Amino acid sequence: MLECRSRGATVTDLDHFFRRKRAGLVKSLLSLSLVFASALMILKLKLSEKDAEGLKGAQKADWCGSDCFPSIQAPVQSNFWRLNAAAQSKRVDSQRVSNGTPTSWEVQVLNCSEDELVKSQGWFRRLDPRFHQFVLHRHCRYFPMLINHPEKCADGEVHLIMVIKSVIEQHDRREAVRKTWGKERTINGKKIKTLFLLGTPTTGKDTKNLQKLIEYEDRIYKDILQWDFMDTFFNLTLKEVNFLKWFNIYCPGVQFIFKGDDDVFVNTHNLLEFIGFKVEERKDSDLFVGDTISKAIPIRNRQSKYYIPKELYDQPYPPYVGGGGFVMSSQLARRLFTASEDVELYPIDDVFLGMCLKRLNVSPELHSGFRTFGITRQKVSSMNREPCFYKSLIVVHKLSAQELLRMWSAVHNKDLVCAQRSFI
Repeated sequence: MLECRSRGATVTDLDHFFRRKRAGLVKSLLSLSLVFASALMILKLKLSEKDAEGLKGAQKADWCGSDCFPSIQAPVQSNFWRLNAAAQSKRVDSQRVSNGTPTSWEVQVLNCSEDELVKSQGWFRRLDPRFHQFVLHRHCRYFPMLINHPEKCADGEVHLIMVIKSVIEQHDRREAVRKTWGKERTINGKKIKTLFLLGTPTTGKDTKNLQKLIEYEDRIYKDILQWDFMDTFFNLTLKEVNFLKWFNIYCPGVQFIFKGDDDVFVNTHNLLEFIGFKVEERKDSDLFVGDTISKAIPIRNRQSKYYIPKELYDQPYPPYVGGGGFVMSSQLARRLFTASEDVELYPIDDVFLGMCLKRLNVSPELHSGFRTFGITRQKVSSMNREPCFYKSLIVVHKLSAQELLRMWSAVHNKDLVCAQRSFI
């Protein structure tokens, strides 16, 4: 239904590593040789120099399980939520409150306990256990930032900001996006900026080393926002609400937002052209366009990634757009932020945004140029590999890093001749 969803002995070696094109290298991190692991220690020493450069690193954090729930009075720590109150309390954001308007991320400490009142309710006892941690902590909405770039929107007026959901291990996808549609540039006087939204690694992974890797990647590209919550499927909604709050604080001059996954193809020229048409027609103030899904209902199949039990939600979904890629105006984004604070968190992020839109009495607009399920759902179809379709569309989901690079090159080949430019 829905589509969601290193380290040589020197900095030069690291730089080379992060530019290698082979896919899956980060995903095989845990199986690297002892020599490679030893080089990591050298990297750790190198990274310690960044304080002198005015860069802020992420603080050390501990994980724990059910033994961290001794009583309601104690702060809760679990494999679902990362708490690091002592370290986070030492963080000082360089931004300050000016003229009564918050201009900094004020969430410095996370102290989130379980909602004990929910446990006593009959519907909760009947609820599928996989949703228990989500329900018990869904009042925890905003989290401390591990990596922030408040300067991203301050460099003059930004016409379009590309905001991409990703996870630490998917470096190859981020690299492909940076080389293609996510490249920061100015087109016809319209400035484009890029940001990747990340949480922290899930339990069982090489958390500390992965965190060092993402810090180094951000040192190079300066395009990552990271919050102190675990990158899980249910927590995708946290990326939505935390970004909306971040945008409301730091991006007063941005005009439009494209929000999507790190495995989509975006025809930047067509996207800008589409936005331009909306501006000319003066239909941009409530702009929220994508692959709209209407009259959908929760999936009750327990084997589905998108399974929702009746105890959690038992009514049709409001219209929403596929999370693979959509565009919205900054005016609507600010209104969405306000509305989202009054909407209970839901474990499917794009449905949650649909709920927020409904609260604003705004209907998402369907556009055939947004293909969040691919050009055709039959993966073997030759249509999915035809550059002329990509040249006509705005967003296509989903492509591997290698497929994205190849298709971008094909679409921008001057020798490519298409019979006509029309949406299929």
